[in-house]
Amino acid sequence: MATVNPTLIATVVVGSGGASSINFTSIPQTYTDLKLVASIRTTRTGSTQDAVALSINSGSTSEILLQTDGSSASSNTQGGYFGYVDTSSNTANTFGNLEIYFPNYTNTTTYKSFSVDGVEENNATQSYIMLTSGLYSSTSAITSITINGSGGNYVQYSTAYLYGIKNS
Repeated sequence: MATVNPTLIATVVVGSGGASSINFTSIPQTYTDLKLVASIRTTRTGSTQDAVALSINSGSTSEILLQTDGSSASSNTQGGYFGYVDTSSNTANTFGNLEIYFPNYTNTTTYKSFSVDGVEENNATQSYIMLTSGLYSSTSAITSITINGSGGNYVQYSTAYLYGIKNS
């Protein structure tokens, strides 16, 4: 996995009305890998975690998630969800953070794998660290990526940045 010469492709900053999803479309096919970095909080109440789902080219993905809160660890096969972010029930102004890496995203002969490194916290009461391995079972090059929440809209100032990386 190279991290040489990342180039910002697109930025999404959620405005005052919130947003139900974060979308990157018309992704250029001029890089080797993609890296998506997000800082997200949702309007969900009654829970300190909101699961986030990834859609690639409007298709579904499958994931295996490993999560720990510092005292115990768990793992499970996710049904389209790749991690968790903070909700309105968490400490004020605290956002969950995710970094998603898509190697070889333009290849049209193999399925597309991706990895996720994330954190969701609620100050003194809980904090989760997540690692996820995912697969988009298609040989199509990645041209669009959407992140959806499961229980609420994304709040103002949630951000996402998409970078292109060249292995040169």
